[in-house]
Amino acid sequence: MNKPDGGALVGAALAAGGVDKAFGLCGGHIMPALYGIRNAGLEIIDVRHECSALYAAIAYYRSTGKVAAVITTAGPGVANTAAGMMEAASMNIPVIHLGGAVSMAKRDAGDLQDMSTLTLMDSVATWARKVTIAERIPEYIRLALRHATGTSPGPVYLEIPTDLLFATVDGHTPTQAYRPSAFTPAADPALVDEAADLLANAQRPAMLLDDGTRAGIGTDAGAIAALSDVLKMPVGNIGNGCRGFLGDESENRLLNTNATRGADVILAMGCRFDFRIASGRLIPPDATVIQVHTDPSLIGFNARADLAITGGAGPVARQLLDAIGSRTKPVAGDSWIGPSGPKTTSDLPPVYSDPKTPIHPGRCAGEVARFLEQQGRDWSLVIDGGEASVWMGGASTAYLPGQVHATGSNGTIGTGPGLVIGAWAATGKPVLWYTGDGSFGFYSMEMDTMARLGIPVVCVISNDSGWGMISLVEKHVRPDEIAERGTCNTDLQHMRAYEKIVEMWDGHGEQVTDPDQIVAAIERAAANGRPSIVNVEVDNESLSPFIAPYAEMMKGE
Repeated sequence: MNKPDGGALVGAALAAGGVDKAFGLCGGHIMPALYGIRNAGLEIIDVRHECSALYAAIAYYRSTGKVAAVITTAGPGVANTAAGMMEAASMNIPVIHLGGAVSMAKRDAGDLQDMSTLTLMDSVATWARKVTIAERIPEYIRLALRHATGTSPGPVYLEIPTDLLFATVDGHTPTQAYRPSAFTPAADPALVDEAADLLANAQRPAMLLDDGTRAGIGTDAGAIAALSDVLKMPVGNIGNGCRGFLGDESENRLLNTNATRGADVILAMGCRFDFRIASGRLIPPDATVIQVHTDPSLIGFNARADLAITGGAGPVARQLLDAIGSRTKPVAGDSWIGPSGPKTTSDLPPVYSDPKTPIHPGRCAGEVARFLEQQGRDWSLVIDGGEASVWMGGASTAYLPGQVHATGSNGTIGTGPGLVIGAWAATGKPVLWYTGDGSFGFYSMEMDTMARLGIPVVCVISNDSGWGMISLVEKHVRPDEIAERGTCNTDLQHMRAYEKIVEMWDGHGEQVTDPDQIVAAIERAAANGRPSIVNVEVDNESLSPFIAPYAEMMKGE
């Protein structure tokens, strides 16, 4: 019997841990691990840049709830993932990142790619370690999975020197099965009763969900939806982690409506009160705040917690539902915010139907939303960019769980291609990738990856020929200087014909300047079946609802 090498141990340990996908890029230091992973039955999806592998793993988890592996080679390969690791950490996404390294005997000796990558990863991962004995590889992978899926889920890093991957071990080290599951503890019953009293007696209850909720849902997403239904309580989705898990948002407008400004009791589940929700400043001073989180350190972060509950969002919602059922009858009629019936793209603000040309960026997003509503309800939606993401985020609807993918609180751009690959790997469904022209440039060669893998993706570029979120603000802050000397490194000069890229693999490329032709162009791209681009020229003057107040504030200063 052949002795297994370290790479075989990697593959066997990942398989035993329930990992079925690995995203990465080949390299000499890690080849035994790639063979070991393949031989263990995992699917390996290789990309053109290591950071895209992290973004793919994020989308895969969001869609499936399964932890994916990322494997990168020594030195620059590992270093290329830093932004992706921080992105995963910001959204409590568990990822197990395996990185290569120079052999133990050649550390600090000037060998190829001998870099302090463990130090780098320690600063961006929730947990980072280096394996020093080949026989302990399975043990460390189990340990990594436990840390990735713990009370505060996130990306972990495990560095394995190349000599350990090539080394053979005596006998086949048994791989103990370890299947991580979401951390979903129930809460203290006394605290649940207190929260139930507050919610049952509230006149204007509201719920907030953030990305921290995803890992704590468990099998109880239905309890969160039922809690909303019983109390006719609007649910604001701050992140995208839970969108669609409570049901089709088009059938119930309560499922994606943030009504905290007018609430008297707020149930915050898995929330990190950062800038996205004004660090809690929008909470009425007389409102009572109930915070639920698996991570106690985030309860009371920036926003007060009048009642603090440590626990998983799903089990706590189930407890609350049972407790409230003994205290009050379901609320009859409409919610305090108004009717809770279906909503369609016709309910979008008028700007999403603006007829002007150059095309309003809101109109571009609105047309994409109309296409998805009519023809793409089972598609994945990937949103990337600055201003482009704000407009599309405001227009989007989740019809299915794990369907909408975008950046977290870091505001990272360039995530789109990796998210496309991960979403497709999870569902096998077509993908609508909506991006700005600036963000498109980061990892656009991943479209070649998509073509190689046969991913049916339509990329709609909201193209304002610049770094819109920055240039639009600067025009308000420094109008005189810009009038005299022009913008400072925020313009991309003119409308680039990005749609020509897809000619390499016979995809459909089309440039659009008429808003009435956007949907038809998407239809033609979708019919092609290959990675395609609809390049839409939008104006560089209209500020999004997110950036407009900031521009006015900066102008005032």
